[in-house]
Amino acid sequence: MYKVDFSKKAHAHFIGIGGISMSGLAEILLGEGFAVSGSDVSRSEVTKILEERGVKVFFSQVASNITDNIDFVVYTAAIHADNEELCEVKKRGIPLLTRAEFLGQLMDNYKYSVAVAGTHGKTTTTSMMAHIMLNAGVDPTISIGGMLEAIGGNIKVGSSDYFVTEACEYTNSYFEFHAFASIILNVDNDHLDFFGNIDNVAKSFATFATKTVNGGALIVNGDMKYAGLIKEAVQDRIDNGTINYITFGLGENNNYRASEIRLNEFGQPTYKLTIDGEDKGQINLSVTGEHNALNSLAAIAAALYVGIDMDSIGQGLRLCHSADRRFQYKGMTSKGATVIDDYAHHPTEISATLKVANAMKKGDLWVAFQPHTYTRTRAHLDEFADALKVADHVLLADIYAAREKDDGSVSSKDLALKLKELGCDVHYLGSFEEIKKYFENNQKNNDLLITMGAGNIDTVGALLLSE
Repeated sequence: MYKVDFSKKAHAHFIGIGGISMSGLAEILLGEGFAVSGSDVSRSEVTKILEERGVKVFFSQVASNITDNIDFVVYTAAIHADNEELCEVKKRGIPLLTRAEFLGQLMDNYKYSVAVAGTHGKTTTTSMMAHIMLNAGVDPTISIGGMLEAIGGNIKVGSSDYFVTEACEYTNSYFEFHAFASIILNVDNDHLDFFGNIDNVAKSFATFATKTVNGGALIVNGDMKYAGLIKEAVQDRIDNGTINYITFGLGENNNYRASEIRLNEFGQPTYKLTIDGEDKGQINLSVTGEHNALNSLAAIAAALYVGIDMDSIGQGLRLCHSADRRFQYKGMTSKGATVIDDYAHHPTEISATLKVANAMKKGDLWVAFQPHTYTRTRAHLDEFADALKVADHVLLADIYAAREKDDGSVSSKDLALKLKELGCDVHYLGSFEEIKKYFENNQKNNDLLITMGAGNIDTVGALLLSE
């Protein structure tokens, strides 16, 4: 594999530069003085920012974009083998790295690197780590899968040995990461288009655990079903002292434990923190949901391991509000309904979000849901229905295809039928405009609308609040 010499300023080209992660990596190189160019299929707010910062962005992926002065190329898993740019790079013999390979190499330059993995909660936990490090004044480099107000985007280029990033399991890309502190928040049945079944998902996380560097820490949800499998994968390193195994959770046997969890009127948790049986006082969070108490435990464990003091940790957690699209308040309609946007796209995430919403609603709870990928919708159709049925009203958009093609085997209409069987007031409307119209005509004062999904369902909220 080609190794980037980060001490020598070179020209890097990113195929798919408009993606949230790719754009962040491009900005890190810009901050280091590299020349950067890239391509994507369409303009966006992300590409606009890159262009304003001097990046040459092409909005067609053709062979002529690849020029002789390019030293290496980074591309995403979404780029197909027949992509014209990719083919030209291979033809010219220009060094080529996947996004994960490049991020892994970048991580190796930092002594205190933290990789946050898990089926759910990566962005929120990375946000927590970011706020803790910023509050501690350690000037970290941050790469996050959402827009974070505290850093004005999804990336921050720091000048210290501290680095924090999300570690995505899809296509096993996080196998390239060798972190000083590796976090595994949870293991759930997702990305079955790649993994096939939950056993393969669990085995993947176990392999990720083995990538932690010598002297580092593996921080694992000790309450989850697959904690034993993950520990077994690194048992020899635990025994010989080359890795530290730390657990967090609600159970009494965990190193880091949350108890006496309470939610305030806004759904924000407060809990008693115990570390190795010793009472460490109360933790107050500004993010919503009981599940975020667990995420914060992982962040606390990692922060202490990389040398951050408890006062800075507590203050950082209080300052951390959700990243973009994580139970994000968007505004209020002219009729007095509140609009929230949330990225939840798996049944487990939906259940957690709607538990908070039901606890804080004053009127009816509406969910405008856009399923994300045909594979996920087909695999979890019953679970989606079970999670959504707790809403008073569900409005369904068409499935967001993402990287997939519609083979006709599943649609949002199938989900609507399941919900109707469960007695839910559900309406398949398809388009965002139809969802907007239906809600406008039926909303009442104090109703709560959550636009939900990993696609572009947040457009519905923008349409409602623009008038």
